[in-house]
Amino acid sequence: MSFDEIIDRRGTHSTKWDSMNAIYGVCPDDGLAMWVADMDFHPPACVTAALQEFVDHNVFGYFGDDSAYRNAICWWMENRHGWKVDPAAIFTTHGLVNAVGMCLETYTKPEEGVVLFSPVYHAFAKTIKAAGRTLVECQLVNNDGRYEMDFAAYDAQMTGNEKMVILCSPHNPGGRVWTRDELNQVAAFARRHDLILVSDEVHQDIVFDGSKHIPTSHIEGIEDRLVVLTAPSKTFNLAAAHTGQVIIQDKTLRAQFAVTMTAMGMSANNFGYIATTAAYSPEGAAWVDELIAYIDGNRRLFDEGVNAIPGVKSMPLEATYLSWVDFTNTGMTMDEISERVAKSAKIAANQGPTFGTGGELHLRFNLATPRSRVEEAVARLQSAFSDLQ
Repeated sequence: MSFDEIIDRRGTHSTKWDSMNAIYGVCPDDGLAMWVADMDFHPPACVTAALQEFVDHNVFGYFGDDSAYRNAICWWMENRHGWKVDPAAIFTTHGLVNAVGMCLETYTKPEEGVVLFSPVYHAFAKTIKAAGRTLVECQLVNNDGRYEMDFAAYDAQMTGNEKMVILCSPHNPGGRVWTRDELNQVAAFARRHDLILVSDEVHQDIVFDGSKHIPTSHIEGIEDRLVVLTAPSKTFNLAAAHTGQVIIQDKTLRAQFAVTMTAMGMSANNFGYIATTAAYSPEGAAWVDELIAYIDGNRRLFDEGVNAIPGVKSMPLEATYLSWVDFTNTGMTMDEISERVAKSAKIAANQGPTFGTGGELHLRFNLATPRSRVEEAVARLQSAFSDLQ
C-alpha cells in the first residue's frame, strides 16, 4: 500500500476529524487533524481481507474457539519481542482504557493511591479519578529533551496508601523507550512500596532504529505483581475494534482478574478477534516494517521543521508516532500557543496540560498521516510563529 494516499475521513464518525471543530475550533474543511492517536492509513490488506470474508459470510453469531486468536498473539510476542506468552495468560478487554479500569477494580479499592509517571497518556488519570481512586503524580525529569525518572523523589512522595503504579512503555507522549536499567528501577520501586505494576505496552511495535523495546515481563523478580497491557490498535490502526489484551503470568493475579471479568460479564467482539488474528501474522509484520520506515521519515521532516522555529523544541522520538513539542522558550502562555496553532496554523493538536504535571506549554502532534500533510503542518507552524524568526 501507499502511505502517501490521502484518505478523506470527514463525515465518517471519525473522532479525529469530525470532532476537531467542536473541541479546537479547527474546521475540517481546511484544517489538519493531528491530535487523536489513530492513523490516517488503511490497515494491512490481510486484515481487510479477513474482515471482508467475515462480512461476506453474513452471519454474526457468538464467537467460539479463540485458539487461533491466542496463538497469533503468542506468535507476535515471541517473534517481534522475544516474549513467550502462555495462551492461558491472555484476557481480552474492550481496549486498554477499559483494561486499566478493570485493573483498578481488581487490585485497588476506592481512595487508594495509583501512581503515574507524568506527563503521561491522559486517559489514565481520567479513569483513576472516575474510579474514586487517588491520583499520585510522580513527575518525570526533562533532562535536555529526554525524560528520565527520579526514584529518590518518588520514594519521598509515597505515603503507604498507594497500591498500584501504571507505566507507559514506550512512553506516550514523550516517545521514550525505557532501558533495561530504568525498568529494573521501576520494578524495584514497585517492590519497595508493594505496588501492582500495570505496564501499558500498546506502543511497543513502533520503535525506531537505535532503540529497542524491552517487555517488562523480561525484568526479573516482578512477575508476582506484573500485569501487561497490549493491543493491535496503535500498531495496525484498529482502535475501532476495541480489542486489547491483558497478559498476566502470575496465577494468583490472573485468578483475581478473572473474577472481575466474570462479574462484569466481559467478552470480546468477533470483529476484534478476527482483525487481531489477521494482523499478528508475517504479512502484518511486513506491513509494520514499512510503516515504521514511513513514520521515521515523517518524524525527521517534522523535527527539522519545528526545531527551526526559535523557542520551539520537539522531544526526539524513540518510539510511537506522537511528537511532543515544547513551546516553553517562546515566552508565550498556553493560550497564546494554542491560539496560534489552532487559529493561525489551523492544526488540531493535543493540549499538553491534559497529560498532567509537566505537560504545561507543550502540544502533542500525531505524525501518522501522509507526508504531504506533515509538510503542510510544518509550513503552517513556521508561518504562525514567523514573528519569532
